[in-house]
Amino acid sequence: MTRDYVAVVTSEQSTTVAEPDSQPYRQLPVAIVGGGYSGTILAAKLARLGVTSFLIDGSGRAGRGTAYSTEEPAHLLNVRAHNMSAFADEPDHFAERFEAAGGERDDFAERRFYGRYLDDVLAAAIATGKVVTIEAYAIAAGRDGKTWRIRLDDGRELDCAALVLAMGNQRPEPLSALAGAGPRVIANPWGAEARAAIDKIVRQGGDVLLIGTGLTMVDTVLSLDDAGFTGRITAMSRRGQLPRSHGIVEPAPVELDEIPSGDLVRLWRWLRQRSAKVGWRAAIDSLRPHSQELWRALSVDQQQRFMRHARPYWDVHRHRIAPQVARRIADLIAEGRLHVLGGRILSAQGQGDAIEIVFRGRAADKAEMRRFDLVINCTGPLHSIERTIDPLLRGLLDSGDAEPDELGIGLKLDAGSRISGGLRMWAMAALTKGRYWEIIAVPDIRHQAATIAAEIVEELGHD
Repeated sequence: MTRDYVAVVTSEQSTTVAEPDSQPYRQLPVAIVGGGYSGTILAAKLARLGVTSFLIDGSGRAGRGTAYSTEEPAHLLNVRAHNMSAFADEPDHFAERFEAAGGERDDFAERRFYGRYLDDVLAAAIATGKVVTIEAYAIAAGRDGKTWRIRLDDGRELDCAALVLAMGNQRPEPLSALAGAGPRVIANPWGAEARAAIDKIVRQGGDVLLIGTGLTMVDTVLSLDDAGFTGRITAMSRRGQLPRSHGIVEPAPVELDEIPSGDLVRLWRWLRQRSAKVGWRAAIDSLRPHSQELWRALSVDQQQRFMRHARPYWDVHRHRIAPQVARRIADLIAEGRLHVLGGRILSAQGQGDAIEIVFRGRAADKAEMRRFDLVINCTGPLHSIERTIDPLLRGLLDSGDAEPDELGIGLKLDAGSRISGGLRMWAMAALTKGRYWEIIAVPDIRHQAATIAAEIVEELGHD
């Protein structure tokens, strides 16, 4: 191996970022695009294996990402502390820290506390000299032989031997029903515009419509309530389903061969029967170790059928919220401050300082019109990868270096998490949900990070 593959960041003058190490694969740095949880954990894992990586993130939130950048104490983890370790081989890594701060391992920690934990995980990785953070956005990538050349939005370029896409969820696509409704519609609930809109509606008062009734809606309701909003909040989705609460569960594990696989209807019937026997929480939790295998056993047609019909019910039972959060949501509903509707928006039109929304309730015979002072899209992240506006992803799709998966919700993958046809290119977390489906929670992502890190070491070590 030659030094030609040692990564160089180029501006007006070239500067060597990582000195080669004694072992061959350590001369070939990895570029990780995205500095949220998945990118941070992969960088930390690679550092522990002696592999140098560039962690590229221009958001200013490297380490925490969007999910753990909140500073609001009401935003809690949706997984108990004992299962939130950053490292699969150190299951108590986070729980011990949480207990040292006065928490209990079965509690749901504040997300801002977990964000500080990730800050420290990243800092420890940087201290090894094996992680170099690049505060810029990656906007293009192309191959030059066995090397990837990454172009950044500040004009710099860097070369690397392996490329990992860890950008997380894509921002929501604007809803067509709200096109032309005016500036009081917030398309991205996670951005600065949403925060400013919440501050404004708290000062001025009015009615708020949240489109979507899942986890994003719950976060937004908590933000409104903590900011002092006293007006009425309406949350609407097609079915009006709310996330269920965590509870005390007696585990009821099952083996994979006990579960009917390959047939969605039989699997659904089994789950209903199992829920009646052991409780729905225990029944759903028993599927967790097998969920990815069960998903891959379904045909594409059955996966699509699941997404059309079963997904809303699966999501609210599978992705549960902390009991104290569930109580707050229930209290707001009981007080009449939060109304949850099942329905569909037919049209929207800006009318001065308000928005007129025409919708039909799920069981209604006719449409209804109501005025709102603020509308926030809480339907969740982008569902069609082909519609991404991320320049790096867009370029890779257009060049054919990456392809959409068969469901169109992520990237097409070969065995493992390697992007199909991509030379030394992997994807993580949300970009791989077409293959794995259950790949957005910390326990799933940390296992994926460990697997990708091992593959990178193995492959680069043979050069």
